[in-house]
Amino acid sequence: MNSLLYYFCKTFKDIFANSSILTTLILSVVLYSFFYPTAYQAQQAQSIPIVIVDEEQSAMTSAIIGQVAQSPNVEIKAVTANFLDAENMVRHQQADGILLLPENLSQSIRRGEEGGIGLYLSAVNFLKTKQIGLGLASSIENSLKEYTEKFGNISHFPPALSVHQVPLFNTLSGYGSYIFPAVAPLIIHQTILLGLCMLIAGYREQGWTAQPKELVAIFLAILCIGCLGCFYLFGFTFWLYDYPRGGNFWGMLLAVPIYVGCIISLSMLLASFLDMPERAGHLIVFTSIPLFLLTGTAWPLATMPEWMQSFSMLLPSTQGIQMFIQLNQMGVETSLVVPKLIYLACFMAICFTIAYFRLTARAKLH
Repeated sequence: MNSLLYYFCKTFKDIFANSSILTTLILSVVLYSFFYPTAYQAQQAQSIPIVIVDEEQSAMTSAIIGQVAQSPNVEIKAVTANFLDAENMVRHQQADGILLLPENLSQSIRRGEEGGIGLYLSAVNFLKTKQIGLGLASSIENSLKEYTEKFGNISHFPPALSVHQVPLFNTLSGYGSYIFPAVAPLIIHQTILLGLCMLIAGYREQGWTAQPKELVAIFLAILCIGCLGCFYLFGFTFWLYDYPRGGNFWGMLLAVPIYVGCIISLSMLLASFLDMPERAGHLIVFTSIPLFLLTGTAWPLATMPEWMQSFSMLLPSTQGIQMFIQLNQMGVETSLVVPKLIYLACFMAICFTIAYFRLTARAKLH
C-alpha cells in the first residue's frame, strides 16, 4: 500500500510539474465548461430577417403582419407586393424567409376554399429555418383564429384543434441545452486521452520501467481527475447554465467511474504505441470530430449506413454520451443503461489487460 500511495502521489506530482499535461487534464475542463456554454448562451436564434409579400393588402393581412412583428423570433426587413423583390432579397442573403399573403386570402378563408399562406425558407441554416417556422406559426394562427371567429356560423364543421408541441426534456428547445450535454462527456474523453497519452509517452521516452503497482496508481490518479471533471460538468456547469440535469443522480454516480475507467484503459493502450508525447496530439486531430459525429447527436444514427451504425456502437464515446444523456437529461432508470455499463466495463477490462502486458513487457525487455 505504501508503494501504491507513493506512485499515486508521484503521478499527481508529475502532472503538476508538466504545464502541458496539467492544462490538458485539469484546466482545459474548466475552460471548456465556460467556453462552450457561453457560445450557445442565447439558446435560440432570434430576430431572423424575413420579407412579407402582401398581395391582398387587406385588414386581415395587416393584422397578420402586426402579429408577426411582435414575434421575437423574426424581424420584418420589408413588406412588399412584389414576390420577385422578396426572392432577390433572399438570394442576396438579406433575408432568410418569405411570407406570402396571396390575393383573395380573406375570401378563400370565408368560403373554406383550398389555398392558404405561402412560406418560403432558405435552407442554408436549418436552425434559422426552424425559428422562422416557430415565429410565424403562432402569429398566423392567432390572427386567423380571431378572423374566423367572426364567421363562426358559416359552416357546420368546428375549426381544427391546434397542436401544441411541448418538449419533455429540453423545455426551452434551446441549442445549448441540446448540444452541451452531449459534448460534455466527449470533453472528458478527449482531455483524458490526450493528457494520459502525453504522460505515459513521456515516461516511455525516458526509458520508463513500468511496474504493476505504478500502472494501478496512474489509473487511480487519472480516475480521480476524470470523475471530478464529470461531476463538475454534470453538476456545477449544468446548474450554472440551467441545462436539464439531475434526472437520475444515483445512476450517474454509478456510471461516471465506469465510463472514466474505460477511457483511461483505452488511453493507456494507445499510449503504449507512442514513442513521444507529441504523438498524442495526432490522435486528437483526426478523432474529435468523427467521434462526435458518430454519437448520433449532430446527425441521427438511423440515417447513417448500417456498417457505420455498428461501428459507432463499438466506441465508448458513443455509449457514454448516449448513456449520460439518458441519465442526466431524460432521467431513465439505471436498469435501462445496464447493457451500456456492462459493455464499458468489459471494454475497460480488455484494454487495461492489453495495455498492462504491453507496458510491462517492454519493461522486462529492458
